[in-house]
Amino acid sequence: MVQPRLGPVLDSRRVDRTNRPLDLVFLARQTMGNRALECEVLRMFETQVALYFERVAAATDPEQITLGLHTLKGAARGVGAVALAEQAKAAEEEFAAAGRIEEETLADLGMAVSEVVDYIGAILSE
Repeated sequence: MVQPRLGPVLDSRRVDRTNRPLDLVFLARQTMGNRALECEVLRMFETQVALYFERVAAATDPEQITLGLHTLKGAARGVGAVALAEQAKAAEEEFAAAGRIEEETLADLGMAVSEVVDYIGAILSE
C-alpha cells in the first residue's frame, strides 16, 4: 500500500548533487519521499555525526578509533553524505595502514562534519 506524503519532498532538482554535502535525491529515495521521515533522519544524523567525530578525535584505543571511523562512514553513506563518507573512508584506510591518523586528516574530517551539520541546519530551518 502506498503511504501518503506528509509534506513536500526536499526539492533536490535545484541542488547540484556533485557539490553539496548531502545527496538529497538519494535521501528522498531512502525515505520514499516522505518529508517528515527525511527531516527526522536528518535530525538524528545531525546529532549523531558530531558525536561520532568527537569520539574518534578523543579516542586512544585503536579499536574505538576503527569502530568510530567505520560507524561515521556508514552513517554518512546512509544519508547520502558522500564527501563525508569518503573522508571517513580515507581516515579509516590511513589508520589501518599507519596505525594513526594525521592531524590534517582529522582536521579535514572535522571540516566535512561541520559542513554537513551546517547544511542540515539550513535544510531543517526552511
